Amino acid sequence: MSGHSKWATIKRKKAKTDAQRGKLFTRLAKEIMVAARNGGKDPEGNMQLKTAIQKAKDANIPNENIQRAIQKGAGEQGGINYEEFYYEGYGPGGVAVMLEIMTDNRNRTASEIRHVFSRNGGSLGESGCVAWMFQDKGLIIVEKTEDNDEDELMLLALESGAEDMKTGEDSYEIITEPSEFETVREALEKSGVVIAFAEITKIPLNTVSLEGKEAEQMLKLTEAFEDHDDVQNVYTNFD
Repeated sequence: MSGHSKWATIKRKKAKTDAQRGKLFTRLAKEIMVAARNGGKDPEGNMQLKTAIQKAKDANIPNENIQRAIQKGAGEQGGINYEEFYYEGYGPGGVAVMLEIMTDNRNRTASEIRHVFSRNGGSLGESGCVAWMFQDKGLIIVEKTEDNDEDELMLLALESGAEDMKTGEDSYEIITEPSEFETVREALEKSGVVIAFAEITKIPLNTVSLEGKEAEQMLKLTEAFEDHDDVQNVYTNFD
C-alpha cells in the first residue's frame, strides 16, 4: 500500500491474523527455517534470521517454538524443505503486485496463485515485470501519542541512521536502508520509543489510485493472497 495508508493497512492485517494465530505462527516459523538454512543458526551473523526471530517475538511466539524452527532450518531436526522466491503480476487497474512465496511444492503454488489472480481481475506476470517498481527498505512505525514529540523522534531516527521519517494521520513512518534497520530499531528502543511495527519490506516508487469496483476487486485480491498458506507477504502500489 502507499505510505500514508500503510499503518491502516497493517492494523487491518494484524486484526485479521490475530484471529488466525496458528496460520501466523506457521508463516513466521517458515521464515525462521529458511533464514537458518540460508545463513546458519547464529542470528548475530545472520541478519535475515535475526529479523525473523524478532518478528516471531513481536508476535509472542514461544521461545521453544522459535528454537525448534531454527534447528529444523539448520538440518538438526527433520523438516520440510521450503523454496523461497517471488511471483509478480498485475491487479485491477494495472496495480503492481509482488508476492513473497515460501512453498514445498512450486507447481501447486504456481497453479493456485494464477487462479487467485484471474478470479480477482488480475494476471500473473513474468519474473521482473514489476520488481523495478519497488525498493527494499526498513520500515519502523511509531504511533502518535503525547509521549512522542515529532521533532525529537525525527532527530533521534536520523542520528541513528534512518533515511527519512514521514508523518501520517496517526503514526510516524521511519524509513531506513535494510543494512541500517536493526541499528535504528535498537536505538529507538533504547531511548524508550514504543515501536508499533517494524520489518524490512518493499516500498513502491509510485502509487496507483483506484476507486469503486476496481478498488473493491483489488482489496479482495490482496486479502485472497494474504489468506494463502504459501504467501508470506503481499506488496502492491495500490492507493
